Amino acid sequence: MKKSIFISIALIVAITISKAQTAMQFTGLDCNGNTVDLFADLDAGKAVVLFFYMPNCGACPPPAQKVQAMANDINAEYPDFVKGYAFPYNNTTNCAASINWATTSSVDHFFAPMDSGATMVAYYGGFGMPTVVVVGGLDHRVLFFTMSFATGDTAIMSDSIRTLYSEVNAINDLSAGIFSFSIFPNPASDEASITFELKETGKLLVDIADINGKQVAVIMNESQQGVVQKKFRTESLSNGNYVVRLSVNGKTVTQKLRVNHQ
Repeated sequence: MKKSIFISIALIVAITISKAQTAMQFTGLDCNGNTVDLFADLDAGKAVVLFFYMPNCGACPPPAQKVQAMANDINAEYPDFVKGYAFPYNNTTNCAASINWATTSSVDHFFAPMDSGATMVAYYGGFGMPTVVVVGGLDHRVLFFTMSFATGDTAIMSDSIRTLYSEVNAINDLSAGIFSFSIFPNPASDEASITFELKETGKLLVDIADINGKQVAVIMNESQQGVVQKKFRTESLSNGNYVVRLSVNGKTVTQKLRVNHQ
């Protein structure tokens, strides 16, 4: 099965440092025929576990079972907050074999079986037995990465996912005070316009950060209320991906911005 693969990730918690700084997008169908879209999962506020395994690796199923149990515990508290995908580390394991691996490993209750994982394995930094990646956030960052699963990893993953849940709730709380938040055009060449509507007056900071979270420009820093529209120049920014951050009274929401000079 062929799938389109794209990526974006920023590293927060890791035992082994991933080469990737933004998560790899994948879309299409899983091996059960269900539609998948990683970025849609992340933009919906979910945490996603990517489990890469070697089909004949006897050491791979037990960690997968532990991760499944961890995710099920979190989903019992926060329904459908954590999703999982299981990929073979290569592109030669077909869907029938992937489904069989998930079933015989007793992890098919959480992990959706996938095929063709070699591109993502290379992107995230290589393969260990097994490799586990957890991604989340509107900025599609890496919450956890390891190529050598160890005792205690599920606790680290659980902590990072629960922290993400608190972050998502803070965004939802702030979003309740915002009617809209948009950027146009996006991608932008030399200029873009940000538009949003605040329900009440608040101390407002709007800035631009690179994918590592470093501030590269300030658009607004003042008190505002109601509909706000502000043009800003992007000509000084290099081509690439950025995050526009809207912070009101200490809480922040973000929108992705791509700069592409013609």
